[in-house]
Amino acid sequence: MEIRRRDALKLGAAGAAALPAARVFAQPSGARALIVSTWDFGAAANAAAYAQWKKSGSLIDAVEAGAWVPEADPTNHSVGYGGYPDRDGHVTLDAIIMDDRGNVGAVAALEDVLHPISVARRVMEKTPHTFLVGEGARQFALEQGFPRTKLLTPEAEAAWRDWLKTAKYRPIANIENQRGSALDHDTIGIVACDAGGRLAGACTTSGMAFKLRGRVGDSPQAGCGLMVEPDVGAATATGVGEEVTRIAGSARIVSSMRAGMSPMAACREAVLHIAKLRGDAVKDAQVAFLAINREGLVGAYALQPGFTYAVTDMGGATSVLAAESLRPSTKN
Repeated sequence: MEIRRRDALKLGAAGAAALPAARVFAQPSGARALIVSTWDFGAAANAAAYAQWKKSGSLIDAVEAGAWVPEADPTNHSVGYGGYPDRDGHVTLDAIIMDDRGNVGAVAALEDVLHPISVARRVMEKTPHTFLVGEGARQFALEQGFPRTKLLTPEAEAAWRDWLKTAKYRPIANIENQRGSALDHDTIGIVACDAGGRLAGACTTSGMAFKLRGRVGDSPQAGCGLMVEPDVGAATATGVGEEVTRIAGSARIVSSMRAGMSPMAACREAVLHIAKLRGDAVKDAQVAFLAINREGLVGAYALQPGFTYAVTDMGGATSVLAAESLRPSTKN
């Protein structure tokens, strides 16, 4: 699969503009889910993924194409180009891609390369390894022909310099009372399942804003930010990565689905486990999970209100839904 940054943005924007307003995606009453992704900006990613799937028939191509959209979007400050830097001013990117044949590739702390998801795919297809990090990941990407790109945009740099005035470091949770702020986005995870039960997934992020240099969250870790298992399903995570990593959240959800839980029940169980394990430590944190099983059924659940996700069915119709949450909404 080869798509240019301009084409990715155009494809995503066109697909998002064509989405039907206020469509309710009902399951299991007919339409089977094909592609699901985290957050409302996942709708544009799904549009690009669906178009690529129609073109090539490959789910791994599809999830890669979907990830390209937020990675190339300078207005999204938690994924790719335009992502907020670490506390030292460096934009570092993490990504993972997986299929249902045991193939996986990931990169972390990657600098100066626009599309970490494609570098992750090269790791999967061109090396005997599954995970490259830091300078080694960058060297590999440049050797593979990826162009060197300045990722720190003027807007992201201005936000970082403003943060430096106080330099208070704490995880920023994407919860309801922060919707509409400059920190209104988070990791994008994309999981897909076709009519034959084949599965694939991708997850990409620029990580937590103003993080400690060298910090890697859950996103590029197999079993944490993403897990795909043949004949079972796939799951992805978003929110504060450290909390997901503590329980290997996506692997836990896939294991629960293997044991017979629905995607919704499996996501809810993982959130409940984090809440019980961590108590007051996560009272202000957001953690959310999204899953699809081999029948195309979807589940999502969050610790806090405000988590949304995009669902695209086999016919290409997309809806953005609000997930249920453990904690109630504070809106009047």
